[in-house]
Amino acid sequence: MSLLKGKKALVFGIANEKSIAWAIAKALRQQGADLAVTYSGEALEKRVRPLAESLDVKLLFPCNVTSDSDIASLFNSLAEVWDGVDIIVHAVAFANKEELKGTILNTTRDGFATAMDISAYSFIGILKAAYPMIKGRNASALTLTYHGARKVFPNYNVMGVAKAALEASVRYLSDALGPESVRVNAISAGPIRTLASAGVSGFVHILNQVEEKSPLRRNTLQEDVANAAVYLCSDMSGAVTGEVHYVDCGYNVIGL
Repeated sequence: MSLLKGKKALVFGIANEKSIAWAIAKALRQQGADLAVTYSGEALEKRVRPLAESLDVKLLFPCNVTSDSDIASLFNSLAEVWDGVDIIVHAVAFANKEELKGTILNTTRDGFATAMDISAYSFIGILKAAYPMIKGRNASALTLTYHGARKVFPNYNVMGVAKAALEASVRYLSDALGPESVRVNAISAGPIRTLASAGVSGFVHILNQVEEKSPLRRNTLQEDVANAAVYLCSDMSGAVTGEVHYVDCGYNVIGL
């Protein structure tokens, strides 16, 4: 069964073959969606383009999510080939590596602004620009968060604050876009080895803790998140919006 046949999906945040965004893109494609993907800068294009081509994806666009003009240009280009967008996947986050060590007192003013801009505001900026192409289509917008938005994790620091802002944004965006039949949700994924997670000091310790303490006694895989994304991007979740959906082997329910 092709749950997404005829759907047009735009994916932000693919960095390499280990990216959660890449796993989601593959799953969306396997379920019949037409895909467009973005990259930020020439270095990432060299990684993303072969991956996109492996799925026979021909729509590949540059987009720096800190630039409103870049985002606008992306949707202007997309409007030339698509009559609308049904699915938007936002898998974008960043904080300066030196601020993902020690405590949140290491956070600088500029570092705070950078983390919030890229990790939280970019989702709002993208949906604002996407509005003419997603309204009235029973569309789905999906972002990625982490339990560090709600609980303190060692060294996560300013990224936890940015993810908390992102989760609040999901709720407000769901209300703003709901009247136009657009659903907005987030997946809170368990820790996964990716390019982004490599920047968090002590990440291996977090992986070990989750594997030992989570109800399923294992860590989350990219494919676990991708499968949940298919559900949240499909019509099967037609009455689900404003939610943070945990895909973390149950770790979030454990107290001690």
